[in-house]
Amino acid sequence: MTLTLADTLKWLHGFDATVTAQKAYLSELDTPIGDGDHGNNLARGAAAIEDALSKQAPADLTAALKTIAMALVSKVGGASGALYGTAFLEMAKASRETQDVAELLAAGLAGIQKRGGATTGEKTMVDVWAPVVAAAKASNLTEQVIADAVQATEPMKATKGRASYVGDNSIGHLDPGSVSSGYLFSELLKAGVTA
Repeated sequence: MTLTLADTLKWLHGFDATVTAQKAYLSELDTPIGDGDHGNNLARGAAAIEDALSKQAPADLTAALKTIAMALVSKVGGASGALYGTAFLEMAKASRETQDVAELLAAGLAGIQKRGGATTGEKTMVDVWAPVVAAAKASNLTEQVIADAVQATEPMKATKGRASYVGDNSIGHLDPGSVSSGYLFSELLKAGVTA
């Protein structure tokens, strides 16, 4: 399945609305294992994306992905801004060669892993991105795949990122970055993009 400019705008408008609506919940998830600001940070990023896209309509998919990346990097504090921003920047670079959604998401995942140094099982957003990319490559991305990946972070012990500072106390909590990534991929499906 290819990702078009129209799809991307619909996808991100949906994500921005969801993150804004779930701002308090995301920060609540972040409180026991992080700085308690994941929701507020992402909502600020969502507002920046909407502002950037409304000021200048992107001419093509690459321009849209790059605009989204720059808004996230410049406005979202903490690691999540850098990681989400890197993901969209890598997707923008890859979109010059392909519009295949699985390949674009794979480029985003590679960017996150390179930037954050995380792999699966460490209770980070990689634990959602990796199974989503695998499902997308197999043309089998569903809401269930996304929900299962998010839920799987709850029993994990964080060994990477801010949550790793609390050690065993991270067990039994959903990873906030994984939850927001779940929203991102759910909105991709809602925008009518299937791998």
